[in-house]
Amino acid sequence: MTLPVRLSLVAVLLPGLWPCLPVTHAASPPAAPSALYPASPAELFGVLFEQVQLRHLFVDGKTFVDAIPKRPAADILHDYLAGAAAGKFSKDDALRMFVLANFVLPEGSGASSLPQGSSMVPTAAVDGSSLQELSAPYLLTGARSGALYYWDSYFTLLGAPANEQQQVVDATVDDLVSLVERFGHVPNGNRSYYLSRSQPPFLYLMVELAAATDRETQRRRLQALRTEHAFWMSGGRVVNMPDGTPLNRYWDERATPREEKFREDTALVNGSARVGAQVWRDVRAASESGWELSSRWFADGKTLATIDTTNVVPVDLNSLLYGLERSIAAQCHAAHNRACTARFEALADRRRNAMERYLWDPVSGYYTDWDLRLARPRVVLTAAAMYPLFTGAASPEHAHAMARIAEKQLLAPGGLRTTLVKTGQPWDAPNGWAPLQWIAFEGLRKYDENMLAQSIGERYVANVQRGVATTGKMVEKYNVETPGTGGGSEYPLYEGFGWTDGVVRALLAAGVNPAPPAAKH
Repeated sequence: MTLPVRLSLVAVLLPGLWPCLPVTHAASPPAAPSALYPASPAELFGVLFEQVQLRHLFVDGKTFVDAIPKRPAADILHDYLAGAAAGKFSKDDALRMFVLANFVLPEGSGASSLPQGSSMVPTAAVDGSSLQELSAPYLLTGARSGALYYWDSYFTLLGAPANEQQQVVDATVDDLVSLVERFGHVPNGNRSYYLSRSQPPFLYLMVELAAATDRETQRRRLQALRTEHAFWMSGGRVVNMPDGTPLNRYWDERATPREEKFREDTALVNGSARVGAQVWRDVRAASESGWELSSRWFADGKTLATIDTTNVVPVDLNSLLYGLERSIAAQCHAAHNRACTARFEALADRRRNAMERYLWDPVSGYYTDWDLRLARPRVVLTAAAMYPLFTGAASPEHAHAMARIAEKQLLAPGGLRTTLVKTGQPWDAPNGWAPLQWIAFEGLRKYDENMLAQSIGERYVANVQRGVATTGKMVEKYNVETPGTGGGSEYPLYEGFGWTDGVVRALLAAGVNPAPPAAKH
Protein backbone atom coordinates (compact mmCIF):
# COMPACT_ATOMS: atom_id res chain seq x y z
CA MET A 1 0.00 0.00 0.00
CA THR A 2 1.26 3.45 -0.82
CA LEU A 3 0.03 6.75 0.58
CA PRO A 4 0.71 9.58 -1.89
CA VAL A 5 1.23 12.14 0.85
CA ARG A 6 2.56 15.56 -0.06
CA LEU A 7 3.66 17.74 2.82
CA SER A 8 5.53 20.88 1.88
CA LEU A 9 4.94 24.52 2.62
CA VAL A 10 7.31 25.26 -0.24
CA ALA A 11 4.34 24.48 -2.47
CA VAL A 12 2.21 26.96 -0.55
CA LEU A 13 4.74 29.77 -0.50
CA LEU A 14 6.41 29.11 -3.84
CA PRO A 15 3.81 27.62 -6.23
CA GLY A 16 5.19 25.18 -8.73
CA LEU A 17 7.59 23.47 -6.33
CA TRP A 18 6.18 20.21 -4.96
CA PRO A 19 8.80 18.21 -3.08
CA CYS A 20 7.31 15.71 -0.66
CA LEU A 21 8.30 13.65 2.32
CA PRO A 22 8.71 9.97 1.41
CA VAL A 23 6.17 7.45 2.59
CA THR A 24 7.67 4.09 3.35
CA HIS A 25 6.26 0.73 4.26
CA ALA A 26 7.44 -2.69 5.33
CA ALA A 27 6.24 -6.14 6.22
CA SER A 28 3.89 -7.04 9.05
CA PRO A 29 5.27 -7.18 12.59
CA PRO A 30 5.59 -10.48 14.46
CA ALA A 31 2.30 -11.94 15.63
CA ALA A 32 3.36 -12.09 19.28
CA PRO A 33 5.12 -9.32 21.23
CA SER A 34 8.74 -10.00 22.05
CA ALA A 35 9.79 -9.90 25.69
CA LEU A 36 13.30 -8.81 24.73
CA TYR A 37 14.54 -5.96 22.57
CA PRO A 38 16.18 -7.00 19.31
CA ALA A 39 19.96 -6.72 19.30
CA SER A 40 21.26 -3.28 18.36
CA PRO A 41 24.19 -2.60 15.98
CA ALA A 42 26.60 -2.25 18.93
CA GLU A 43 25.50 -5.63 20.26
CA LEU A 44 25.63 -7.32 16.86
CA PHE A 45 28.89 -5.93 15.55
CA GLY A 46 30.88 -5.23 18.72
CA VAL A 47 34.38 -4.04 17.98
CA LEU A 48 33.57 -3.44 14.30
CA PHE A 49 30.83 -1.02 15.36
CA GLU A 50 33.20 0.72 17.79
CA GLN A 51 35.96 1.11 15.22
CA VAL A 52 33.65 2.50 12.53
CA GLN A 53 32.16 5.04 14.93
CA LEU A 54 35.30 6.06 16.83
CA ARG A 55 37.39 6.41 13.68
CA HIS A 56 34.71 8.70 12.21
CA LEU A 57 34.50 6.89 8.89
CA PHE A 58 31.26 8.70 8.13
CA VAL A 59 30.31 12.28 8.94
CA ASP A 60 27.00 11.29 10.52
CA GLY A 61 27.02 8.67 13.27
CA LYS A 62 23.65 7.42 12.02
CA THR A 63 25.15 6.19 8.75
CA PHE A 64 26.52 2.90 10.07
CA VAL A 65 23.76 2.13 12.58
CA ASP A 66 21.15 2.60 9.84
CA ALA A 67 23.06 0.49 7.30
CA ILE A 68 21.63 -2.80 6.05
CA PRO A 69 23.92 -5.84 6.19
CA LYS A 70 24.25 -7.67 2.90
CA ARG A 71 24.73 -11.00 4.67
CA PRO A 72 24.31 -12.41 8.20
CA ALA A 73 25.79 -10.19 10.89
CA ALA A 74 27.73 -13.05 12.46
CA ASP A 75 29.50 -13.77 9.16
CA ILE A 76 30.43 -10.12 8.69
CA LEU A 77 31.82 -9.87 12.21
CA HIS A 78 33.77 -13.13 11.79
CA ASP A 79 35.44 -11.85 8.62
CA TYR A 80 36.19 -8.48 10.22
CA LEU A 81 37.85 -10.07 13.25
CA ALA A 82 39.95 -12.32 11.03
CA GLY A 83 41.02 -9.39 8.89
CA ALA A 84 41.72 -7.18 11.89
CA ALA A 85 43.91 -9.90 13.42
CA ALA A 86 45.91 -9.94 10.18
CA GLY A 87 46.29 -6.15 10.28
CA LYS A 88 44.13 -5.54 7.19
CA PHE A 89 42.09 -2.67 8.65
CA SER A 90 44.73 -0.48 10.26
CA LYS A 91 44.04 2.24 7.67
CA ASP A 92 40.67 4.00 7.53
CA ASP A 93 40.32 3.49 3.78
CA ALA A 94 40.63 -0.29 4.15
CA LEU A 95 38.01 -0.39 6.89
CA ARG A 96 35.74 1.87 4.88
CA MET A 97 35.99 -0.44 1.84
CA PHE A 98 35.10 -3.41 4.06
CA VAL A 99 31.99 -1.61 5.28
CA LEU A 100 30.95 -0.63 1.76
CA ALA A 101 31.41 -4.21 0.60
CA ASN A 102 29.28 -5.63 3.39
CA PHE A 103 26.57 -3.05 4.04
CA VAL A 104 24.02 -1.04 2.08
CA LEU A 105 24.38 2.48 3.40
CA PRO A 106 21.39 4.83 3.76
CA GLU A 107 20.69 7.29 0.98
CA GLY A 108 21.90 10.79 1.77
CA SER A 109 24.85 9.47 3.77
CA GLY A 110 27.38 10.75 1.26
CA ALA A 111 28.68 7.22 0.79
CA SER A 112 25.62 5.31 -0.28
CA SER A 113 26.08 1.97 -1.98
CA LEU A 114 22.43 1.82 -3.04
CA PRO A 115 21.57 1.70 -6.75
CA GLN A 116 20.05 4.87 -8.15
CA GLY A 117 16.42 5.27 -7.08
CA SER A 118 16.40 2.48 -4.48
CA SER A 119 14.82 2.75 -1.06
CA MET A 120 16.85 2.26 2.12
CA VAL A 121 13.96 0.52 3.88
CA PRO A 122 13.73 -3.26 3.47
CA THR A 123 10.43 -4.89 2.63
CA ALA A 124 11.30 -8.03 4.59
CA ALA A 125 13.30 -8.78 7.70
CA VAL A 126 17.05 -8.36 7.20
CA ASP A 127 19.37 -9.98 9.69
CA GLY A 128 21.29 -7.26 11.48
CA SER A 129 19.26 -4.26 10.30
CA SER A 130 18.37 -1.83 13.06
CA LEU A 131 15.02 -1.02 11.41
CA GLN A 132 11.95 -2.44 13.16
CA GLU A 133 9.31 -3.26 10.57
CA LEU A 134 5.83 -1.77 10.67
CA SER A 135 2.62 -2.96 9.06
CA ALA A 136 1.33 0.38 7.77
CA PRO A 137 3.03 3.04 5.63
CA TYR A 138 4.62 5.88 7.56
CA LEU A 139 6.07 9.29 6.86
CA LEU A 140 9.75 10.03 7.10
CA THR A 141 10.03 13.34 8.93
CA GLY A 142 13.21 14.54 7.26
CA ALA A 143 16.14 13.67 5.05
CA ARG A 144 18.11 12.18 7.96
CA SER A 145 15.41 10.27 9.79
CA GLY A 146 15.03 6.94 7.97
CA ALA A 147 12.45 5.89 10.57
CA LEU A 148 9.13 6.69 12.19
CA TYR A 149 9.93 9.12 15.00
CA TYR A 150 7.50 9.40 17.89
CA TRP A 151 6.79 13.01 18.76
CA ASP A 152 7.76 14.26 15.30
CA SER A 153 4.80 12.32 13.93
CA TYR A 154 2.17 14.36 15.76
CA PHE A 155 3.34 17.69 14.41
CA THR A 156 3.96 16.32 10.94
CA LEU A 157 0.41 14.95 10.80
CA LEU A 158 -1.02 18.37 11.61
CA GLY A 159 -0.09 19.42 8.08
CA ALA A 160 -1.43 16.52 6.06
CA PRO A 161 -3.75 17.84 3.32
CA ALA A 162 -7.41 17.49 4.27
CA ASN A 163 -8.21 14.99 1.51
CA GLU A 164 -5.43 12.66 2.68
CA GLN A 165 -5.13 13.47 6.36
CA GLN A 166 -7.35 10.76 7.82
CA GLN A 167 -5.65 7.99 5.90
CA VAL A 168 -2.23 9.16 7.04
CA VAL A 169 -3.30 9.71 10.66
CA ASP A 170 -4.95 6.30 10.94
CA ALA A 171 -1.93 4.51 9.45
CA THR A 172 0.43 6.31 11.81
CA VAL A 173 -1.70 5.51 14.86
CA ASP A 174 -1.86 1.85 13.80
CA ASP A 175 1.93 1.75 13.62
CA LEU A 176 2.43 3.45 16.99
CA VAL A 177 -0.12 1.20 18.68
CA SER A 178 1.65 -1.83 17.22
CA LEU A 179 4.94 -0.60 18.71
CA VAL A 180 3.32 -0.32 22.15
CA GLU A 181 1.98 -3.85 21.78
CA ARG A 182 5.42 -5.18 20.83
CA PHE A 183 7.68 -3.23 23.20
CA GLY A 184 5.42 -1.88 25.96
CA HIS A 185 5.91 1.74 24.88
CA VAL A 186 6.40 3.91 21.82
CA PRO A 187 10.16 4.01 21.21
CA ASN A 188 12.04 7.15 20.21
CA GLY A 189 11.92 5.67 16.70
CA ASN A 190 11.54 2.26 15.08
CA ARG A 191 15.24 1.45 15.25
CA SER A 192 16.72 -1.16 17.61
CA TYR A 193 19.09 1.38 19.17
CA TYR A 194 16.11 3.58 20.12
CA LEU A 195 14.07 0.93 21.95
CA SER A 196 15.34 1.67 25.46
CA ARG A 197 13.79 5.14 25.47
CA SER A 198 10.59 6.84 24.38
CA GLN A 199 9.83 10.48 23.55
CA PRO A 200 7.27 13.03 24.81
CA PRO A 201 3.96 11.09 25.02
CA PHE A 202 1.84 12.53 22.21
CA LEU A 203 0.17 9.25 21.26
CA TYR A 204 -3.11 10.17 22.99
CA LEU A 205 -3.39 13.29 20.84
CA MET A 206 -2.84 11.27 17.67
CA VAL A 207 -5.42 8.72 18.81
CA GLU A 208 -7.87 11.60 19.27
CA LEU A 209 -7.16 12.64 15.66
CA ALA A 210 -7.81 9.13 14.34
CA ALA A 211 -11.12 8.17 12.81
CA ALA A 212 -13.75 6.47 14.95
CA THR A 213 -13.78 2.84 13.99
CA ASP A 214 -14.91 -0.60 15.17
CA ARG A 215 -14.96 -1.46 18.87
CA GLU A 216 -11.96 -3.78 18.68
CA THR A 217 -9.75 -1.04 17.21
CA GLN A 218 -10.98 1.41 19.83
CA ARG A 219 -10.22 -1.14 22.54
CA ARG A 220 -6.70 -1.69 21.21
CA ARG A 221 -6.01 2.02 21.09
CA LEU A 222 -7.26 2.60 24.62
CA GLN A 223 -5.25 -0.37 25.87
CA ALA A 224 -2.16 1.03 24.17
CA LEU A 225 -2.63 4.33 26.02
CA ARG A 226 -3.02 2.51 29.33
CA THR A 227 0.09 0.46 28.57
CA GLU A 228 2.02 3.61 27.75
CA HIS A 229 0.87 5.21 31.00
CA ALA A 230 2.05 2.14 32.93
CA PHE A 231 5.42 2.41 31.20
CA TRP A 232 5.88 6.00 32.35
CA MET A 233 4.71 5.15 35.87
CA SER A 234 7.32 2.43 36.44
CA GLY A 235 11.07 2.21 36.95
CA GLY A 236 13.41 5.16 36.74
CA ARG A 237 10.87 7.47 35.12
CA VAL A 238 8.95 7.91 38.39
CA VAL A 239 10.17 10.17 41.22
CA ASN A 240 8.57 11.19 44.50
CA MET A 241 8.17 14.86 45.30
CA PRO A 242 8.76 16.19 48.85
CA ASP A 243 5.20 15.33 49.91
CA GLY A 244 5.41 11.84 48.40
CA THR A 245 3.37 12.60 45.28
CA PRO A 246 4.77 10.78 42.24
CA LEU A 247 5.74 12.83 39.19
CA ASN A 248 7.88 11.91 36.23
CA ARG A 249 11.23 12.52 34.59
CA TYR A 250 12.92 11.50 31.36
CA TRP A 251 15.05 8.35 31.51
CA ASP A 252 16.69 5.64 29.43
CA GLU A 253 17.07 1.99 30.34
CA ARG A 254 20.64 2.03 29.04
CA ALA A 255 23.62 3.89 30.50
CA THR A 256 25.99 3.61 27.54
CA PRO A 257 26.91 5.99 24.70
CA ARG A 258 24.10 6.52 22.21
CA GLU A 259 24.94 4.31 19.26
CA GLU A 260 24.07 7.01 16.72
CA LYS A 261 26.35 9.42 18.65
CA PHE A 262 28.89 6.91 19.95
CA ARG A 263 31.98 8.94 19.12
CA GLU A 264 30.62 12.19 20.56
CA ASP A 265 29.31 10.58 23.76
CA THR A 266 32.57 8.73 24.32
CA ALA A 267 34.54 11.94 23.90
CA LEU A 268 32.23 13.73 26.35
CA VAL A 269 33.24 11.38 29.14
CA ASN A 270 36.95 11.17 28.30
CA GLY A 271 38.82 13.51 30.62
CA SER A 272 35.73 14.07 32.77
CA ALA A 273 35.72 13.44 36.49
CA ARG A 274 32.13 12.18 36.31
CA VAL A 275 31.15 8.53 36.05
CA GLY A 276 30.57 7.70 32.42
CA ALA A 277 27.41 5.69 32.99
CA GLN A 278 25.67 8.62 34.68
CA VAL A 279 26.68 11.09 31.97
CA TRP A 280 25.51 8.74 29.24
CA ARG A 281 22.18 8.07 30.94
CA ASP A 282 21.63 11.83 31.28
CA VAL A 283 22.45 12.37 27.61
CA ARG A 284 20.10 9.55 26.65
CA ALA A 285 17.38 11.02 28.86
CA ALA A 286 17.82 14.34 27.05
CA SER A 287 17.26 12.45 23.80
CA GLU A 288 14.05 11.02 25.23
CA SER A 289 12.90 14.56 26.02
CA GLY A 290 13.24 15.58 22.37
CA TRP A 291 15.27 18.61 23.56
CA GLU A 292 18.55 17.22 22.34
CA LEU A 293 20.50 19.16 23.56
CA SER A 294 19.73 22.19 25.74
CA SER A 295 21.07 24.21 28.67
CA ARG A 296 17.81 23.24 30.32
CA TRP A 297 19.49 19.93 31.23
CA PHE A 298 22.83 21.38 32.37
CA ALA A 299 23.50 21.71 36.10
CA ASP A 300 25.44 24.94 35.55
CA GLY A 301 23.05 26.11 32.81
CA LYS A 302 25.96 26.50 30.40
CA THR A 303 28.03 23.43 29.60
CA LEU A 304 27.20 19.97 28.29
CA ALA A 305 29.71 18.33 30.64
CA THR A 306 27.37 19.15 33.56
CA ILE A 307 24.31 17.51 32.00
CA ASP A 308 21.99 16.09 34.67
CA THR A 309 18.69 15.43 32.89
CA THR A 310 17.64 12.69 35.31
CA ASN A 311 17.85 15.25 38.14
CA VAL A 312 15.07 17.27 36.52
CA VAL A 313 11.29 16.90 36.90
CA PRO A 314 10.19 18.45 33.57
CA VAL A 315 7.10 20.61 33.24
CA ASP A 316 6.43 19.49 29.64
CA LEU A 317 6.49 15.76 30.37
CA ASN A 318 4.18 16.05 33.36
CA SER A 319 1.81 18.27 31.41
CA LEU A 320 1.56 15.65 28.67
CA LEU A 321 1.02 12.87 31.19
CA TYR A 322 -1.77 14.95 32.71
CA GLY A 323 -3.29 15.13 29.23
CA LEU A 324 -2.82 11.39 28.79
CA GLU A 325 -4.59 10.67 32.08
CA ARG A 326 -7.50 12.95 31.16
CA SER A 327 -7.76 11.32 27.73
CA ILE A 328 -7.79 7.79 29.16
CA ALA A 329 -10.47 8.84 31.65
CA ALA A 330 -12.62 10.25 28.83
CA GLN A 331 -12.23 7.15 26.68
CA CYS A 332 -12.99 4.87 29.63
CA HIS A 333 -16.12 6.94 30.28
CA ALA A 334 -17.19 6.47 26.66
CA ALA A 335 -16.64 2.73 27.10
CA HIS A 336 -18.80 2.77 30.27
CA ASN A 337 -15.86 1.65 32.42
CA ARG A 338 -16.58 3.51 35.65
CA ALA A 339 -13.64 2.15 37.63
CA CYS A 340 -11.14 3.16 34.96
CA THR A 341 -12.77 6.58 34.60
CA ALA A 342 -12.61 7.28 38.33
CA ARG A 343 -9.03 6.06 38.61
CA PHE A 344 -7.60 8.20 35.82
CA GLU A 345 -9.59 11.28 36.77
CA ALA A 346 -8.09 10.97 40.25
CA LEU A 347 -4.59 10.49 38.84
CA ALA A 348 -4.98 13.57 36.64
CA ASP A 349 -6.24 15.69 39.53
CA ARG A 350 -3.35 14.55 41.72
CA ARG A 351 -0.81 15.38 39.02
CA ARG A 352 -2.32 18.79 38.32
CA ASN A 353 -2.25 19.70 42.01
CA ALA A 354 1.38 18.59 42.29
CA MET A 355 2.33 20.57 39.19
CA GLU A 356 0.77 23.72 40.61
CA ARG A 357 2.60 23.10 43.89
CA TYR A 358 6.05 22.26 42.54
CA LEU A 359 6.32 23.33 38.88
CA TRP A 360 4.92 26.84 39.30
CA ASP A 361 7.47 29.26 40.74
CA PRO A 362 5.55 32.04 42.53
CA VAL A 363 8.66 34.23 42.86
CA SER A 364 9.48 34.26 39.13
CA GLY A 365 5.85 33.97 38.10
CA TYR A 366 6.17 31.17 35.55
CA TYR A 367 6.12 27.40 35.14
CA THR A 368 9.50 25.72 35.31
CA ASP A 369 11.23 22.40 36.02
CA TRP A 370 11.98 21.02 39.48
CA ASP A 371 15.52 20.21 40.65
CA LEU A 372 15.46 16.91 42.55
CA ARG A 373 18.89 17.34 44.12
CA LEU A 374 18.28 20.84 45.41
CA ALA A 375 14.57 20.22 46.11
CA ARG A 376 13.51 23.51 44.56
CA PRO A 377 12.39 24.96 41.22
CA ARG A 378 15.08 25.19 38.53
CA VAL A 379 13.98 28.82 37.95
CA VAL A 380 14.94 28.82 34.29
CA LEU A 381 12.44 30.19 31.78
CA THR A 382 11.98 28.07 28.65
CA ALA A 383 9.25 27.54 26.08
CA ALA A 384 8.40 24.29 27.92
CA ALA A 385 6.54 26.57 30.35
CA MET A 386 3.73 26.77 27.79
CA TYR A 387 2.87 23.07 28.04
CA PRO A 388 0.52 23.41 31.05
CA LEU A 389 -1.58 25.74 28.91
CA PHE A 390 -1.49 23.34 25.95
CA THR A 391 -2.86 20.41 27.97
CA GLY A 392 -5.20 22.49 30.13
CA ALA A 393 -3.30 21.78 33.35
CA ALA A 394 -2.66 25.46 34.13
CA SER A 395 -4.94 27.42 36.44
CA PRO A 396 -6.49 30.44 34.67
CA GLU A 397 -4.54 32.81 36.91
CA HIS A 398 -1.22 31.16 36.14
CA ALA A 399 -2.03 30.82 32.45
CA HIS A 400 -2.59 34.54 32.04
CA ALA A 401 0.54 35.34 34.06
CA MET A 402 2.46 32.92 31.85
CA ALA A 403 1.19 34.69 28.76
CA ARG A 404 2.57 38.02 29.99
CA ILE A 405 5.98 36.47 30.76
CA ALA A 406 6.11 34.77 27.35
CA GLU A 407 5.21 38.00 25.58
CA LYS A 408 7.87 39.93 27.45
CA GLN A 409 10.76 37.45 27.43
CA LEU A 410 10.23 34.58 24.97
CA LEU A 411 8.64 36.39 22.03
CA ALA A 412 11.15 37.27 19.31
CA PRO A 413 10.79 38.79 15.81
CA GLY A 414 10.56 35.34 14.19
CA GLY A 415 8.54 33.42 16.78
CA LEU A 416 8.99 31.98 20.24
CA ARG A 417 12.48 31.51 21.68
CA THR A 418 13.30 28.05 23.03
CA THR A 419 15.32 29.41 25.95
CA LEU A 420 16.96 32.71 26.88
CA VAL A 421 20.46 31.21 26.90
CA LYS A 422 22.88 31.08 23.98
CA THR A 423 25.10 28.02 24.35
CA GLY A 424 25.38 26.88 20.74
CA GLN A 425 23.11 23.93 21.52
CA PRO A 426 20.17 23.37 19.15
CA TRP A 427 17.48 23.68 21.84
CA ASP A 428 18.64 27.07 23.08
CA ALA A 429 18.38 30.66 21.89
CA PRO A 430 18.26 31.96 19.25
CA ASN A 431 16.56 28.87 17.83
CA GLY A 432 12.81 28.45 17.51
CA TRP A 433 11.29 25.02 16.89
CA ALA A 434 8.00 24.30 15.16
CA PRO A 435 6.57 22.08 17.95
CA LEU A 436 7.05 24.82 20.53
CA GLN A 437 5.33 27.40 18.33
CA TRP A 438 2.28 25.13 18.07
CA ILE A 439 2.26 24.26 21.78
CA ALA A 440 2.26 27.98 22.67
CA PHE A 441 -0.26 28.90 19.97
CA GLU A 442 -2.80 26.26 20.98
CA GLY A 443 -2.20 26.71 24.70
CA LEU A 444 -2.75 30.45 24.60
CA ARG A 445 -5.94 30.05 22.59
CA LYS A 446 -7.36 27.69 25.23
CA TYR A 447 -7.12 30.51 27.74
CA ASP A 448 -8.41 33.22 25.36
CA GLU A 449 -4.96 34.81 24.92
CA ASN A 450 -5.72 35.06 21.23
CA MET A 451 -3.73 38.18 20.35
CA LEU A 452 -0.47 36.75 21.64
CA ALA A 453 -1.20 33.39 20.00
CA GLN A 454 -1.80 35.16 16.69
CA SER A 455 1.40 37.16 17.05
CA ILE A 456 3.49 34.05 17.65
CA GLY A 457 1.90 32.29 14.70
CA GLU A 458 2.30 35.22 12.32
CA ARG A 459 5.93 35.81 13.26
CA TYR A 460 6.85 32.17 12.85
CA VAL A 461 5.06 31.70 9.52
CA ALA A 462 6.67 34.88 8.20
CA ASN A 463 10.05 33.58 9.37
CA VAL A 464 9.63 30.31 7.49
CA GLN A 465 8.22 32.17 4.48
CA ARG A 466 11.29 34.37 4.29
CA GLY A 467 13.58 31.34 4.49
CA VAL A 468 11.71 29.51 1.74
CA ALA A 469 11.65 32.58 -0.50
CA THR A 470 15.40 33.01 -0.07
CA THR A 471 16.58 29.40 -0.35
CA GLY A 472 13.63 27.42 -1.73
CA LYS A 473 14.00 25.10 1.25
CA MET A 474 12.25 24.37 4.52
CA VAL A 475 14.38 23.30 7.48
CA GLU A 476 13.85 21.79 10.92
CA LYS A 477 14.38 24.93 13.01
CA TYR A 478 14.84 28.68 12.57
CA ASN A 479 16.70 31.53 14.16
CA VAL A 480 13.84 33.56 15.63
CA GLU A 481 16.04 36.54 16.42
CA THR A 482 17.28 36.87 12.84
CA PRO A 483 14.29 35.69 10.78
CA GLY A 484 14.77 33.70 7.62
CA THR A 485 17.81 31.73 8.76
CA GLY A 486 18.19 28.19 10.09
CA GLY A 487 19.60 27.54 13.53
CA GLY A 488 22.61 25.57 14.73
CA SER A 489 22.65 21.90 15.63
CA GLU A 490 24.77 18.99 16.73
CA TYR A 491 24.31 17.61 13.20
CA PRO A 492 24.00 19.35 9.81
CA LEU A 493 20.79 21.30 9.28
CA TYR A 494 18.47 19.20 7.16
CA GLU A 495 15.82 20.44 4.80
CA GLY A 496 12.33 19.10 4.24
CA PHE A 497 11.56 18.60 7.90
CA GLY A 498 8.06 17.30 8.48
CA TRP A 499 7.12 19.09 11.66
CA THR A 500 7.98 22.51 10.28
CA ASP A 501 5.72 21.83 7.33
CA GLY A 502 2.97 20.37 9.52
CA VAL A 503 2.92 23.21 12.02
CA VAL A 504 2.97 25.94 9.39
CA ARG A 505 0.11 24.32 7.51
CA ALA A 506 -1.83 23.99 10.76
CA LEU A 507 -1.21 27.64 11.63
CA LEU A 508 -2.40 28.74 8.20
CA ALA A 509 -5.51 26.56 8.56
CA ALA A 510 -6.15 28.17 11.96
CA GLY A 511 -6.32 31.61 10.39
CA VAL A 512 -2.77 32.84 10.86
CA ASN A 513 -1.80 35.16 8.04
CA PRO A 514 1.84 35.42 6.99
CA ALA A 515 3.18 38.89 7.73
CA PRO A 516 6.56 40.56 7.42
CA PRO A 517 8.79 39.65 10.39
CA ALA A 518 8.35 42.06 13.27
CA ALA A 519 10.94 44.58 14.27
CA LYS A 520 13.55 43.36 16.74
CA HIS A 521 11.82 42.59 20.01
